[in-house]
Amino acid sequence: VHSMMLTNYVIMLGILILRGYTMIEYLSRSKQHTELYLTQFGIEECIPNHFFGPAIRSHFLLHYILDGEGIFEVDGNKYRLQKGQGFLICPDVITYYQADSINPWSYCWFGFDGTLAELLLKQAGLTRACPILNYGKDDKIYNYLKLMAEANRNHKARETRLTGLLYLLLSLLAEYGPVTPTEQKESRAEIYVEKVKDIVETNFAQIITIEDIARIVGLNRSYLCSLFKQQMNISIQEYLIRIRIQKACEMMGNIELSIGDISRSVGYNDPLLFSKMFKKIIGASPKHYRTKEVIFS
Repeated sequence: VHSMMLTNYVIMLGILILRGYTMIEYLSRSKQHTELYLTQFGIEECIPNHFFGPAIRSHFLLHYILDGEGIFEVDGNKYRLQKGQGFLICPDVITYYQADSINPWSYCWFGFDGTLAELLLKQAGLTRACPILNYGKDDKIYNYLKLMAEANRNHKARETRLTGLLYLLLSLLAEYGPVTPTEQKESRAEIYVEKVKDIVETNFAQIITIEDIARIVGLNRSYLCSLFKQQMNISIQEYLIRIRIQKACEMMGNIELSIGDISRSVGYNDPLLFSKMFKKIIGASPKHYRTKEVIFS
């Protein structure tokens, strides 16, 4: 079945390299998506004993095995892999891989790089020390490759579409990946508190309530408030107010913004309430604080 899929796939793309069925597309380095971008993607049905290396790559390269088996060697370790597994090649690391002599593998691969690449891979449990992927649940990884290949080469948004598909692929691997050592060490309370902080720091400009935050986190309001106060020595409401006033102080230097503009921009539609909260936290009214900032700037 996979052989037929590979054959049809290669014919559809009109690219055939005489070394088993092979399709590969190289991409130029993205100037638009520096945080994450594809460098290449492809698919290959290997002949028996086909190998590559020992060699290094200049970017991350993730192989996923569609059928068959083979070996992967890195850092003195040898892994025998089969359908549903994969392996990660990290930049500037010597690796070697070879198809089995009797049941050679077929695989697809994704080459990528960017400032977020290593972090996103780590979230999926893939690092230089842990380079083996265990998935094998369905055809989603193959389908992402197919969608990449089907993206119109002449479409002005192709680069963004490919980057989006790469994000979806890595999010899939993170969702089903192993729990990382960092996550194991973190207590559930710390995780919930970090979620609250993220929600507040992202949505401070909105009219957001403690009930809203508890619903997003997925905990009872009273229990969440107790956890947060225990960890932070401050209530969620106090934390929200402090973040809002902190952001307001950062905006004071922009003379094009009125006090009312700043008030609304940090979640206070009532300027009087904003002034009251500002003075409580800072010790001066917004107007006096701004005057002082202008004098000393």
